[in-house]
Amino acid sequence: MTGYEERTSNSRKLFERANRVLPAGVSYGIRALPPYPFYLKKANGVTVIDVDGNEYTDYWVGHGALILGHAPNVVIDAVMRQLPYGTHYGFSHELEIELAERIVKHVPSAQMVRYTSSGTEANMYGTRLARAYTGRNKMLKIEGGWHGGYDSLHAYVGQPFGRSESAGLNRKVIEDTYAVPYNDLEAAEKIAKKHELACIILEPVLGAAGFITPIPGYLEGLREICDNRDTLLIFDEVITGFRLGTGGAQGYYGVTPDLTLLGKVIGGGFPVGAFCGPVEIMELIDHTKHPDPGKRSAHGGTFTGNPISMVAGSATIDALADGRIYKHIDSLGKRMRNGLIDIFGRHEMPISVTGVGSTFGIHFQKDKPMNAGDTAKNDIPATKAYFRHMLESGIIYLSPTVSHSWISSPHTENDVENYLTATEDYIRTYKP
Repeated sequence: MTGYEERTSNSRKLFERANRVLPAGVSYGIRALPPYPFYLKKANGVTVIDVDGNEYTDYWVGHGALILGHAPNVVIDAVMRQLPYGTHYGFSHELEIELAERIVKHVPSAQMVRYTSSGTEANMYGTRLARAYTGRNKMLKIEGGWHGGYDSLHAYVGQPFGRSESAGLNRKVIEDTYAVPYNDLEAAEKIAKKHELACIILEPVLGAAGFITPIPGYLEGLREICDNRDTLLIFDEVITGFRLGTGGAQGYYGVTPDLTLLGKVIGGGFPVGAFCGPVEIMELIDHTKHPDPGKRSAHGGTFTGNPISMVAGSATIDALADGRIYKHIDSLGKRMRNGLIDIFGRHEMPISVTGVGSTFGIHFQKDKPMNAGDTAKNDIPATKAYFRHMLESGIIYLSPTVSHSWISSPHTENDVENYLTATEDYIRTYKP
């Protein structure tokens, strides 16, 4: 029995129960940690406590959604004030206007907003709108880019690219989806010349591949390709939106897309998604201007704009608005990335560190990845051993095979130093 198993007997019992009612015992495959996941009981700030009383410092922070950490007072207070007035209306209310006004104020591409209940839905409705606006069906995405479970975009995610990503996917739908490597303008230009594209959609920072950042001129080049061919540029900022600043990646890099897809941070820890853009495009959803369903881009959803997500999102954005939190978390992110590079370098262990702002990714390979394909060189046994060592050291993130993490406002300099110390301990003890 391992040390992990000795400390997590209650989690093991819950896993046995979970296996009877949840496939693989979890609600999302990425959480299925071998030999079984730890089950959380409580979370506050960046400290989470499992059902056995074990404490961990959290660098996964709700898939990156919790930029203020777990249970921040400003969000809890806002939600508690709203609860007596109702959790879900199914009718229009002022709170959905207030969050939209904040998004429009801060996000360069946003003039109008529509809500969804998840990032996947934001991608689904956003790309549908792009096809409706352009009258075209074909889309270009990035290899390794993750846009949720929507059929048209659930392609070219895992390696080898082009394989079937899931049983049950309609291959005919995917036929109109093309993919090229991230940071490869020439490849994107080639597809754009050959096909009339409705949109080019990408994460401006390639998240699921470990926060790979754009080379100088890459995003600008995509903007030019789209402008020259009447193709919409869509930034999936579910990860980077309000994470790299209130303006997201488009504000950080100075490139404005036609449509922006949001999620995670704008819900303040509650389910949410949104797509936004200029009036000219967004009004194609307006049934009063386009009464013919065949000429309108349909959108809806039971929980869209629910009051709890709206007040939590507004409270979060208000807490971020003065920039002090970004200064803090970006500083820690820089310290983390530089510290990791220094430690691995001193021990002559081949790794590359990626990330920007408050994000960081660790790749156990000598050459820094420029796209998702490059991560095939990652030393998986070393990556898994590192994950297990950090878990045993009371530090958590996901996944065991892709080390990508977020820093949130409750993290401290001491937390970062503890992370770096645990990393150095790993290097001293790891034996290939």
